[in-house]
Amino acid sequence: MVSWTYDEDRVYHGFRSEDGGSLIDVELAEFGPTERTGVYVLRTLEESAEVGGNRFGWGYNGGGTSAAAHEILADALGQKPSERLREDFCEDVLSQMSTEFRLRRGAVLRWVRGWAAEHEAQGLPPAVEQLPPIDRSAYGKRPPAIQQEQKRRVFGKGAS
Repeated sequence: MVSWTYDEDRVYHGFRSEDGGSLIDVELAEFGPTERTGVYVLRTLEESAEVGGNRFGWGYNGGGTSAAAHEILADALGQKPSERLREDFCEDVLSQMSTEFRLRRGAVLRWVRGWAAEHEAQGLPPAVEQLPPIDRSAYGKRPPAIQQEQKRRVFGKGAS
């Protein structure tokens, strides 16, 4: 039986920054608007030169969408995606997103698995061979420091 760590249940949160740019935070999964006010950001995905140095984008199909797809898939899979996988993810998923989106890692991996079956792809990445559970209780407990930080973000400085 596979043991799942708390940070494997993560969400890709795409949003527009104050300067008009696009950012994608990798957050611990939360369920509900109240819980998301105190979301814990694991990291922010970086735009790389891998896909033409484009800034992240979504809601259309173009260079920014390819850049976003590359980084989301690379993070979810633990390896670089093929160009065909990346571009199909752009067309099927990211081109349909609006100004802001949240996409759970498990949903990305399930989409990749469906894509692989459709294209009879061989040699799936381990992340796709053993899909993470949908049930959030199947993941390991979050460290106390993260739990306390989330409570402070939701309920204020005096919360413990």
